[in-house]
Amino acid sequence: MGKFFENLNGVLIAGLVLAILIVVFPNSGFQNSVGSTDLWLGVFQWLHVFFGITWIGLLYYFNFVQIPTMPTVPAELKPGVTKYIAPKALFYFRWGAVFTVVTGLILAYLYGEENALLLNDPSNRLIGIGMWLALIMAFNVWFIIWPNQKKALGLVEADDATKAKSARTAMIFSRLNTLLSIPMLLAMTNMH
Repeated sequence: MGKFFENLNGVLIAGLVLAILIVVFPNSGFQNSVGSTDLWLGVFQWLHVFFGITWIGLLYYFNFVQIPTMPTVPAELKPGVTKYIAPKALFYFRWGAVFTVVTGLILAYLYGEENALLLNDPSNRLIGIGMWLALIMAFNVWFIIWPNQKKALGLVEADDATKAKSARTAMIFSRLNTLLSIPMLLAMTNMH
């Protein structure tokens, strides 16, 4: 049993298989919760939540754990975080943002709320606000946080002053995303 849980890919595949079994199992309640004709709606809603948890979970990891802890990490141990942990976490962070936004846009279309971004319909204004916040956050991830993190972590060539400035910029925009995530999650969880 322990060997199985040492294999992340195996665990993820098993979790996916269990989710599929719940979907197809008679009387599981899944068909009642999404409607028998809305299988794709249920699948994209599930994917949206999965990717959103990945994205926001890593955002909170960076802001609640890594950023506050790094100043207390001994200098000889910091490369373990900056060379191995942070780049891998930032990979899932970036792609979690993309897939959260894409599945969210698909959901808006499937729900008939593709015009929610216009914010002109009171019945879907809240989800439109959430969508705008998520788009701003995803922009920050890809065009501000990630380029600055590449410099700060030494993934691209930069002098020490540039690394320090880039680390601060990435942190500030990461904190901005943390701030925006709170109302964005309110909008996301009150969709329907």
